[in-house]
Amino acid sequence: MNAPAGISTLDRVKIFSEITIKTFDILVIGGGIMGAGIALDAASRGLRVLLVEKQDFAAGTSSRSTKLIHGGLRYLKNFELGLVRTVARERKVLNRNAPHLVMPEPMLIPILKNASYGYWATKAGLTLYDLLGNVETPERHRMLDKTQTLAQEPLLNPEKLQGAGCFVEYRTDDGRLTMEVLKTAHTFGATCLNYCELRHFTYNEEKRITGAALQDKLTGKNYQIKATCVINATGPWSAKIMQQDQPEKLPELVHTKGVHLVVPFEKFPLKQAVYFDIPGGRMLFAIPRQGVTYFGTTDTPFTGNLEKPRVEKEDVAYLLAEVNKMFTGLDLKPGDVISSWAGVRVLLYEAGKKPSEISRKDEIFISASGLITVAGGKLTGYRKLAEQVVNKALEKYFPENRQPSGTAKIKLSGGDFENAAAVKGFLKSCQEIGQLHKYPSESLAYLVRNYGTNTKAVLKEACRLKAENLDPETRLLQAEICYTIQNEGVTSLSDFLIRRTGKLYFERGQIIAILPAVKAAFQKILTLGNGILANQESEFMEQFEAAVAFKNESKNAMVSA
Repeated sequence: MNAPAGISTLDRVKIFSEITIKTFDILVIGGGIMGAGIALDAASRGLRVLLVEKQDFAAGTSSRSTKLIHGGLRYLKNFELGLVRTVARERKVLNRNAPHLVMPEPMLIPILKNASYGYWATKAGLTLYDLLGNVETPERHRMLDKTQTLAQEPLLNPEKLQGAGCFVEYRTDDGRLTMEVLKTAHTFGATCLNYCELRHFTYNEEKRITGAALQDKLTGKNYQIKATCVINATGPWSAKIMQQDQPEKLPELVHTKGVHLVVPFEKFPLKQAVYFDIPGGRMLFAIPRQGVTYFGTTDTPFTGNLEKPRVEKEDVAYLLAEVNKMFTGLDLKPGDVISSWAGVRVLLYEAGKKPSEISRKDEIFISASGLITVAGGKLTGYRKLAEQVVNKALEKYFPENRQPSGTAKIKLSGGDFENAAAVKGFLKSCQEIGQLHKYPSESLAYLVRNYGTNTKAVLKEACRLKAENLDPETRLLQAEICYTIQNEGVTSLSDFLIRRTGKLYFERGQIIAILPAVKAAFQKILTLGNGILANQESEFMEQFEAAVAFKNESKNAMVSA
């Protein structure tokens, strides 16, 4: 699997013409991390898979998380030992299969005066965490006194601090992880389509699902496809899909919103990630990354637009207040926030519990028509949950297929490395090549972090573009765009600038400067007309402004007062 996977936007017409003449074993609805994991698991067991997503891949919750592969330490409070055990062990699996994208992140959990969890409770919790996660010795927790803690993170408030526990989680880019899983599924034969919406299910005389009517959102054309099994993996949209099947028999699901804020590193010069307790049972992450620091998340009931959850001024005020209390000398204000994002979770309703108290457990539902729906779950546990879903599908529809899941040992696209040292060696070789072409070293580090061994394909395209007399950085940028269009289903400016690269979140201040080069590449590769390109730019700029829209809300509120 060294070759790029090739989910190509340039092949959409051909793909749509082919899906109507096949009968798929499994139709997966939803192109987030859960749907991607199911597609890979099923395709790697020899099943014919079609995955459709009505927006872009990972456009929902799967590009709007805390961007950590973490074991759910806080779930120990609710005694969810099975959940913690599963996800804590999955961290190592994902690190092994995509070491360029899932990397260890040392994290402090401060022990505060008069807090509900003191030294011994924290130590006991971290010890149990290590045991449940089968954590190897180099990554097991350490307990620090106050002096040691402040040496590791001087910004922590010394008046409140007693010490800390230091443990290891794993950081990632959730949107990129979803994309690499999809590309890997593609190498096993899965067909994956974004901007393809379910219109309705089709049934036989016994009222069993036999397929679906789909619409290509880019052209408006409709298609009928046949599938033996249909799996609903749409996350926050799962109840809506179930309602299209059997509206009278719906589980009780609730939506909650999680918000993250981004500030310049110089405004919040955090040396390392911190995970801290706040009043009300929540815990917040603060994480330095790519010249910025981001922090979150909230956990509040949500009933708004699932496609466009908003960061409200109340969310911002809440997060800033808690961060300013925990760290000294910051005095962060709304004006310091340079970007933000909001994501929506779907949880299984539990009477009498606040959103932060509801379990992150998952459940698989099978309707009378045969629709399989998966609800709940976490980014970290997607692979194991996908395995369970496919096991259910095999049991119900393909009992003759007894092939076990092999995804624990399948390297993800771009992840063909033996270990972290091999990633560093690959980066060094790329930087040596880059010196010949005057590519910035940090740009090559970014490419390897995002694309792993597929960086070779980007560099090959950049070499081809040398004849066009572009400066080195523009060549790399346009080569990256070409790669994502030809291999990652990118169709628009938003696909590239938000979900494939995270630039809207972590490099928002640089976007206006590079936008002309990005537009030129899209127009050239996709032969877009000026009208379509203008619409794409308008749609992106709406999201560009939405990332800091709460600043205008705050100003308007002050004027009204």
